[in-house]
Amino acid sequence: MSESGIIVISAPSGAGKGTLVARILPFYPELALTVSATTRPPRTGEENGREYYFLSRQDFEAGIEKGAFAEWAEVHGNLYGTFKTEIDRLLLRGRHVLLELDVQGMLSMKAQYPALTSIFIVPPDMEVLKERLTRRGTEDAAVVAVRLQTAAREMERQQEFDYVLVNDDLDVATEALKNLVGSILNSHR
Repeated sequence: MSESGIIVISAPSGAGKGTLVARILPFYPELALTVSATTRPPRTGEENGREYYFLSRQDFEAGIEKGAFAEWAEVHGNLYGTFKTEIDRLLLRGRHVLLELDVQGMLSMKAQYPALTSIFIVPPDMEVLKERLTRRGTEDAAVVAVRLQTAAREMERQQEFDYVLVNDDLDVATEALKNLVGSILNSHR
């Protein structure tokens, strides 16, 4: 499998990227979701190696020095990245690779894997995004405000993606993403 077998899905925090990906994955067994590494602490219910590889800042920075990451970025004070070995292992096994990344991550990946396909998921508007972030209840108001500022900057870059999908209604967005990913996979067979 070549780098054309890589699909990157990005979205501002709270746009529903994780929910949408979880809903479409069962339809595509040939698609493998990479597990990213992060220095942020696990949220309730998260397990090391399932949602993320949870690393100390020191271990993460050592990985950066060794060139272990295909992409990495610092977001809201935490480091996030994808191990090159994670991508290469899946591609060598003939799998299509799906990555959930922020905008910085997608741009870094695109520089290394120019044939990848990128999808950007957006909320219908900033007020809906604020409501979703607040309802999630994982951050206080100050963190939500910072995430909204970041989201506004990220949404200005949506033209750099191959596809943009609006998540206004979860069922409609799920069906649209499922069809889009199916089309991408069919074009790479």
